[in-house]
Amino acid sequence: MITFESNIGKLDYLLGVNYIFIPASVLNECGGIKSGRWICHLQNQIKFQCGFVALTEGNAYITVNKARMKKLKLQTGDQVKVQLEKDESEYGLDMCEELYTLLQQDEEGLFRFNKLSPGMQRYIIFYVSQVKNPQLRLDRSLLLIGNLKLMPEGKETFKAMLGKA
Repeated sequence: MITFESNIGKLDYLLGVNYIFIPASVLNECGGIKSGRWICHLQNQIKFQCGFVALTEGNAYITVNKARMKKLKLQTGDQVKVQLEKDESEYGLDMCEELYTLLQQDEEGLFRFNKLSPGMQRYIIFYVSQVKNPQLRLDRSLLLIGNLKLMPEGKETFKAMLGKA
């Protein structure tokens, strides 16, 4: 586990996205910008899965959404205690039960899902898991995996998976 203190910044050019600044020294200790996925613990109160995004001069950042900022009562410029631990999960995000069950029952869907890039896999997991209603999670799973199986391999797009292409 890597522990350090950092500040909350804001990226105005990205519609005011809040982020945790990761100095080059910490990034190097983690293994660099392409070191994979991490679990970020903030203020010893919350944790979430994340990855690094490059900044200038060998530094990086991790985005912090509004809900997490609100829960921790953080504002731009505040100092935070950060702990990073390597994320050893298979996809870099926790998969909801509905999507997991569908993929276990749909051999072709699982095959196609596993051929996607890790970012595309996380997109599907995130999109399905972000709703609280189990029926809606199942509906989203069926939509995305069903459309994925209809696409030519290597030509998958988020838009087409949503049925909007």
